[in-house]
Amino acid sequence: MANSRRKVMDVLRGEVVNPPPIWLMRQAGRYLPEYRETRARARNFLDLCYSPDLAVEVTLQPIRRYGFDAAILFSDILVVPDALHRNVRFSEGHGPQMDPISADEIGALKTEGFLGHLQPVFETVRRLREELPNETTLLGFCGAPWTVATYMIAGHGTPDQAPARLFGYQHPEAFDHLLAVLAELSAEYLVAQIDAGADALQIFDSWAGVLGEDEFERYCVKPVARIIASVKAQRPSAKIIAFAKGAGLMLTDYRRKTGADAIGLDWTVPLSFAAELQKDGPVQGNLDPMRVVAGRNALAEGVDAILAALGNGPLIFNLGHGITPQADPENVAALVARVRGSRT
Repeated sequence: MANSRRKVMDVLRGEVVNPPPIWLMRQAGRYLPEYRETRARARNFLDLCYSPDLAVEVTLQPIRRYGFDAAILFSDILVVPDALHRNVRFSEGHGPQMDPISADEIGALKTEGFLGHLQPVFETVRRLREELPNETTLLGFCGAPWTVATYMIAGHGTPDQAPARLFGYQHPEAFDHLLAVLAELSAEYLVAQIDAGADALQIFDSWAGVLGEDEFERYCVKPVARIIASVKAQRPSAKIIAFAKGAGLMLTDYRRKTGADAIGLDWTVPLSFAAELQKDGPVQGNLDPMRVVAGRNALAEGVDAILAALGNGPLIFNLGHGITPQADPENVAALVARVRGSRT
């Protein structure tokens, strides 16, 4: 049946779909009252991620409400260091925290039992693929090694990732080893998600924008390329979106160097530059999340500009970063309606 095609997968194969498929980063989240109700049933955030009943429910909530073209597994990028016994915890008002890792500890990281620790995540993926509508693409994901490493070095999030940048300069061999370990394990994690039923994958490098050119190449490009090469060597048909937030002009060769099938674009990427990037393959993005908060003309104008610039090429419509908790669910409905009502 024509309407049962997974449109996101069509775009990832390089096809132009009109109107473009749409999903939103953090589409399962605090802006939805049903998410807040489900979240209250979990002891803490990690418990929510590791409880298949709850994780399936919150993943499905935005699909039920908006009929997005993709569902993204509800989990967190920090389940990887959690599976490495780094004592990850989430506290209200403080964000994620863990024991900061030292150069000596990096060499002694224990990787045994890594995938076993993440079995609840794979169970969530299996159940989602069974419960989702056939036409809905199921996305798995992981954090990119650089972004995950920033939390492991500092023990928490920081505005400019100075602790990780300094660590990379002071302990280059240890830092390279940490990135290599994270790349290897992340590839295993993504392959397991595919085997559990994920249709495609996204790699989030949320802190790529704080790096200089040389560091971006070493910390972001090479580890992500290593992940993608490993995943595709094991599962050749895998489709992977790479999202390097804030990378700017360094995105010029990012697709070619990493082997990504599509590249995600944050809202600071000029649409003229995005159109050039799209000549080499699919792009995803890149509406400013604040336009969803503002609604009305700000939302409509932002949507229309992206569709005018990118709608005639392979495009997955998305935000330039995750939807924010203050977004009005009605504005999200208006966003979906405007994208789906378009014909470029």
